[in-house]
Amino acid sequence: MKPFATLHLADAHLEPAPDGSQVRVLLRLDRGGMAQFLLPAGAVSAAVAHCSVEEIWLITAGTGQMWRGTARHAEIVPLSPGTCVSIPAGTGFQFRAAPSEPLVAVAVTMPPWPGGGEAVPVAGPWTASSA
Repeated sequence: MKPFATLHLADAHLEPAPDGSQVRVLLRLDRGGMAQFLLPAGAVSAAVAHCSVEEIWLITAGTGQMWRGTARHAEIVPLSPGTCVSIPAGTGFQFRAAPSEPLVAVAVTMPPWPGGGEAVPVAGPWTASSA
């Protein structure tokens, strides 16, 4: 059995995510992990797809849009606090923040993030912001 873990959000290190947003990696267990993603006001992430992980995001602050696409279906959905979206493995996705405020989401990744090479670039609907 794994020991219990506790982490305060303020103690989590902020680092660049593969899509160009900022991520605070929080806790992880054998079957999943949690992180907070931040995208500055007016910014656009790079479009990526995950090779093996699935994610569920909950928007906690800000507004914006998310594109998700596969070979069969694509859609753009509005994002605002309380919106929850799924990103199945292999799905291309891209998100952007409204010009007025940062977009913030908490995400669960299943299985936990395996590291480099998991996110691969794909064609998305918007031009990504420069890092």
